[in-house]
Amino acid sequence: MTRHARLYTEMVTAEAVLHGDRARLIGFGAEERPLALQLGGSNPAKLAEAAAVGEAFGYDEINLNVGCPSPRVQEGCFGASLMAEPELVAACVRAMSAAVRIPVTVKCRIGIDDQDTEADLTRFVATVADAGVTTFIVHARKAWLDGLSPKENREVPPLDYARVYRLKAARPDLTIMLNGGIETLEACAEHLAHVDGVMLGRAAYQTPYILAGVDQALFGSDVPVPARGEVLERLLPYVRRHLAEGGRLNSVTRHILGLYHGQPRARQFRRHLSEHGVGDGPGLDVLTDAIALAEGRASSAVAAE
Repeated sequence: MTRHARLYTEMVTAEAVLHGDRARLIGFGAEERPLALQLGGSNPAKLAEAAAVGEAFGYDEINLNVGCPSPRVQEGCFGASLMAEPELVAACVRAMSAAVRIPVTVKCRIGIDDQDTEADLTRFVATVADAGVTTFIVHARKAWLDGLSPKENREVPPLDYARVYRLKAARPDLTIMLNGGIETLEACAEHLAHVDGVMLGRAAYQTPYILAGVDQALFGSDVPVPARGEVLERLLPYVRRHLAEGGRLNSVTRHILGLYHGQPRARQFRRHLSEHGVGDGPGLDVLTDAIALAEGRASSAVAAE
């Protein structure tokens, strides 16, 4: 859907990269680039080693997540809890930058718990920037580590876009990207009048077809916006390769259930994939039949539906 937007992985701990199944955890296809590996951790040496592994895999960027609020992350002393320890974050990114030639960036919140979002965010960014980081992706909400669940932390704390705008104005030397509650390309364009970039999270997942217009709306591409059916036809070689390598169809299709959101046959598309695409057996035909249903040209195999 987009050739210019940069894709970020989910957060993978440095320990998992160093000791887990790397091909499963951080392997990717060439069509997914440009691509950033998002790491979690607080041990500079281990993060540096994991960053080097990511660079060797072919990632274009290594991102340290200092924004995830889950209890498991807090127990491991990484994620959003690290916003209280900017010197440790600085030590981590300094070690990571020394280990790789690709950019090392940081994703953070505007603060945690009772931190002052003005003074503490300013200090955090200044300390980490002094360690060599020039790009910060800022989720414009506080993370309340005491009292809110991870889901609530994505929705309950109020958004403060103006705080991120002020950060950019105060630090024009840094690349500041905005994250949190952005749902449309029109909103993206409005934010880009104040910051250098925007990150879509839930919108890109729940209504993924929004990405089909990114290149035209935000990057000035004159390539026509692909139709949903065209997007899925482009996906077929990727799925075919995934299945040939022993993967399950559902590992891919569960992420595209929202592609036809708001369209007349969206329910049939989701139902067919959900009912027929789970487990070890389903093949590419389940997806092609779902495409046929969604596009109103159902094959004989699914005509009864």
